[in-house]
Amino acid sequence: MKEWTIDYAGDQFNFQTGKLAKQANGSVVVRCGDSQVLVTAVMDEPRPGMNYFPLMVNYEERVYAIGQIPGSVMRREGRPRDEATLAARVIDRSIRPLFPEGFRHDVQIVATILSVDDDHDPEVLALNGASAALTLSDIPFAGPIGGVKVALVDEQIIINPNEEERENSDLDLVVAGSKDAIMMVEASANEVSEATVLEAMKVAHAEIKKIISLQEEMRQEAGEDKFHFESPTVDSEIQSKVDEILGNKLKEAIQIQEKQARSDKIDELKAELKATINPDEESELDSQIGMAFEKMLKKSVKSLVVEDGIRPDGRDYDEIRPIWAEVDFVPRAHGSGVFTRGETQALSVLTLGSARDEQTLFGLGENETKRYMHHYNFPSFCVGETSPMRSPGRREIGHGTLGEKALLPVIPSEEEFPYTIRIVSEVLESNGSSSQASICGSSLALMAAGVPIKAPVAGIAMGLMKKDDDVVILSDIQGFEDFNGDMDFKVAGTEAGITALQMDIKLKGLSYDILEEALEKAKKGRMHIMGKMLDVIPEARPELSENAPAIITMNIDPEKIRFVIGPGGKMINKIIDETGASIDIEDDGLVKIMTDDQEGGQQAQEMIARLTEEVEVGKIYQGKVKRIMNFGAFVEILPNKEGLVHISKLADRHVKEVGDIVSVGDEIPVKVIEIDNQDRINLSLKDAKKELEAKE
Repeated sequence: MKEWTIDYAGDQFNFQTGKLAKQANGSVVVRCGDSQVLVTAVMDEPRPGMNYFPLMVNYEERVYAIGQIPGSVMRREGRPRDEATLAARVIDRSIRPLFPEGFRHDVQIVATILSVDDDHDPEVLALNGASAALTLSDIPFAGPIGGVKVALVDEQIIINPNEEERENSDLDLVVAGSKDAIMMVEASANEVSEATVLEAMKVAHAEIKKIISLQEEMRQEAGEDKFHFESPTVDSEIQSKVDEILGNKLKEAIQIQEKQARSDKIDELKAELKATINPDEESELDSQIGMAFEKMLKKSVKSLVVEDGIRPDGRDYDEIRPIWAEVDFVPRAHGSGVFTRGETQALSVLTLGSARDEQTLFGLGENETKRYMHHYNFPSFCVGETSPMRSPGRREIGHGTLGEKALLPVIPSEEEFPYTIRIVSEVLESNGSSSQASICGSSLALMAAGVPIKAPVAGIAMGLMKKDDDVVILSDIQGFEDFNGDMDFKVAGTEAGITALQMDIKLKGLSYDILEEALEKAKKGRMHIMGKMLDVIPEARPELSENAPAIITMNIDPEKIRFVIGPGGKMINKIIDETGASIDIEDDGLVKIMTDDQEGGQQAQEMIARLTEEVEVGKIYQGKVKRIMNFGAFVEILPNKEGLVHISKLADRHVKEVGDIVSVGDEIPVKVIEIDNQDRINLSLKDAKKELEAKE
């Protein structure tokens, strides 16, 4: 067993290997505080016919990590939480570019969360553990990399924030990088400036370099010899034939602006090429032709963009595709927005609900609830294909969460707007940047519904093409540019600043100059898109949609909640049955009444008010006679509140028998004349009548 420790922003980062999971190609236990993660890396033989790199990353949460037993019927962990899926995606995106080109062996990274404390995020431990496990193993990997989490509290950049700092932070940033450059960025922010985000990346990178130095030391002391792998190469003679036959045809095909027509023409050229060079359909030769074609395709795209200054659809580098948008497309929805940019289109539909519609988040920590949800669907028809309709995959979960991060900073607080909000973004067409289109469509839906958001949010995806030492940054990339380019950099935000950020690259890293330029151009493009959105709806409507349920809020004494609930829920169920309202009561006495019928909501409010009202001396109540005694009548003036009308207070004249004036069941006006030191309520019928007559 070997062990290494490094100072990590005031904490101790501990790596251990050679003790657990020794049959894996690489295995490390990473610990910081009481958070502990076992990360393994395993490589298997390539599967026949595999034409892509089958990297699998699993982030396995165990409830024993917080000393609990799962609450499910089977008492076992179920399908991964969205948070676990997102953590796996962060690891995948950070390490994937560092495997050899053409590598087709199965590789699986499994991060098993063994222990969690509140102050040390296991996601960062798993990210660094994945790099360390690969670095120590015999698996080909051009690492190591390091990863850190960054917060921004009171304008101060903090590495490795604790729980309190994370809760008070305006920035939740995860950065992964090599010794020389940034590799991956994932962030949510509270309208933070581009300059601050860039500075946070630089501070993070300084810490990353320390973690990488430790992993290099680990490799020297305990690393295995790497498996020898040579990336497949194309026979020079075949490449020459392909280049000669295609000539400028491929460049011409690339410039066809319509997505499907371009794809069809490229497929046609590929088929003609194979028929010319390989009429007998020899599989090995066919594979060589395919690789030569793809190599020429990428080369042609980069040459066209970088050298000739021509994008596939003819736009300038900074030009945004044509945009059209509208609101209120779905008639019965509480809010809806359609956002179309080029051949990418998203329909966002908003629904408002009550507190009981909030999502409960079960995780490795205290259970929380979420009152704003953003869900993203990517059906196969949006790219003109067919496939089975299944539950959301990792991509859908990731893009939905990105949209949620982008919009959450502008969602009004529960005190300002006591609704639960769910938005579903349906991608109807996709040709690049559908996640950002869903953010734009959702901003439109929020404003159309009358949700008082702090500011509209727009999103854009930036791209990059690198050929030798020449680099070009592209605004609003389409799918073809993303696939054949070197970067996908998504930036969402308001006019004031960034709210969400996500970067994936295919290079070995990016310099700060390139990142700074990309952020500047992203802001310019974002503002252009924002202008198009505001042309459709300039601000949130002052009134809620007529289709939305009404919510009435009121505060009651927490000690009187039991009066509203009643024995076995009898009283609250009666209110619900009589008014048709939905009622939620918080422990602090906040009552939310939701109803489709305003009259029913007001009726429910009045019933609750009566149940919790304090009796006031001098106030007149309409009461009901409950009992008659020889000395007076007991009258219920509020639910569970009775007072005595003494016989002398029934009328201005002498009354011999109480029954001469009132009977059980009579409804009569009474005035509260006294609440004695034993909380007994004394009432007067004659004073109430006299006062009411005087008002008439």
